[in-house]
Amino acid sequence: MKQMTPKQIVKELDRYIIGQTNAKKAVAIALRNRWRRQQIKGKLKDEIMPNNIIMIGSTGIGKTEIARRLAALASAPFIKVEASKFTEVGYVGRDVESIVRDLMDTAVAMVEREKYDEVMELAEHLANERIIDILFPDDNKDDAKKSNELRERHKRTRSRIRKKLELGEFEEKLIEIEVSDEPSIGMQVFGPMGMEDIGMNIKDMISSSLPKNKRSKKMTVMEAREVLTENEASKLIDQDEVVRLAKERTENNGIVFIDEVDKVVGNNGGTGPDVSREGVQRDLLPIVEGSNVSTKYGVVATDHILFIAAGAFHVSAPSDMIPELQGRFPIRVELDKLTTEDFIKILTHPRSALIKQYTALLSAENVELEFNNAAIRAIAETASKVNANMENIGARRLHTIMTTLLEKPLFEQPKRGEKKIKITAKIVKESLDGILEDQDLSRYIL
Repeated sequence: MKQMTPKQIVKELDRYIIGQTNAKKAVAIALRNRWRRQQIKGKLKDEIMPNNIIMIGSTGIGKTEIARRLAALASAPFIKVEASKFTEVGYVGRDVESIVRDLMDTAVAMVEREKYDEVMELAEHLANERIIDILFPDDNKDDAKKSNELRERHKRTRSRIRKKLELGEFEEKLIEIEVSDEPSIGMQVFGPMGMEDIGMNIKDMISSSLPKNKRSKKMTVMEAREVLTENEASKLIDQDEVVRLAKERTENNGIVFIDEVDKVVGNNGGTGPDVSREGVQRDLLPIVEGSNVSTKYGVVATDHILFIAAGAFHVSAPSDMIPELQGRFPIRVELDKLTTEDFIKILTHPRSALIKQYTALLSAENVELEFNNAAIRAIAETASKVNANMENIGARRLHTIMTTLLEKPLFEQPKRGEKKIKITAKIVKESLDGILEDQDLSRYIL
């Protein structure tokens, strides 16, 4: 993260997301500012709050993808939540504090993976030693009267077995190992908001206090190595250190993406089915503003978590949000609608472009899929046309069009003797024109 300037962050995001330069600039500055804040010494560091961002734009234009790629770039704990899943306290729905609890869970899992990678080499070595013990047990290991000659002979035999094990000669040999069964706790906690998290904590406490059942299980050396490596790795990892690092990352680098925030922006005066909308905003406010949230790993402060909100705002506007929450999202970015040229780039440029995906899928059948430039333009023009005439779902429209266009080859493969499929503009028109002309059919299929 230290080496990446805002320009480099934007350049990296360009590899996955087409257009939306203003949104990319805003998130790049926000990300770099987090690193800048951490370089500051003294009390001022705690006073610098993140500039939360609100993205405005219709579905399928890259809002979620920008936030997701940004988190991956920064190796930061990231969670995507939908605002519509939360309701005001007293109504059926999730508690907003569960956002922070879920983010902390994500951070713990992330740090654990990193720690596993660090100790994996040693864990594999220890697992192999345990396999050698099973293959060639030393029954007189604790015998003090054991002669030096016997010890040396045993050592040489172990060395030979170790060498054979490294060469993979025992991979399919069946051995018996002891595995631990996690005690299953069948319980469910019903009650007010946040009680599901308390239920999980009680389960963890009970399961950790109950003795783990051990049983013998036969498996191949290859399978046993995986089980034993994981077992040894978990012994090598300091869980307290994992929690400390995860808490630090959550508080300083965590990113929360709140999607569909416009769904909790109502202007009906607090009556009817939308009664809890303003209540959700008021519940979100302390989390975004900065508060302490209790999790099973301890108290987590939300002051420096970066919040990125997004919504289409077709019916409402960001100005309809309660003033306090508006003030917590100082940066507002309006995303551009996708043009035909953008669709062409989306189909071809990104690392995970749709055409690359379908080409890879058919290559599994040893079939080469090829699109000429005219075909790509025809697909992009069709997507633009359908989005203009119906609901604008952005780049997601390309998924429906590509699925419809390639339905026949995807269904018929593997086809005897067919090694190459070439998609031309003529094939695109023949496949899609009939659907486009029939409005009802196009609404149903595209």
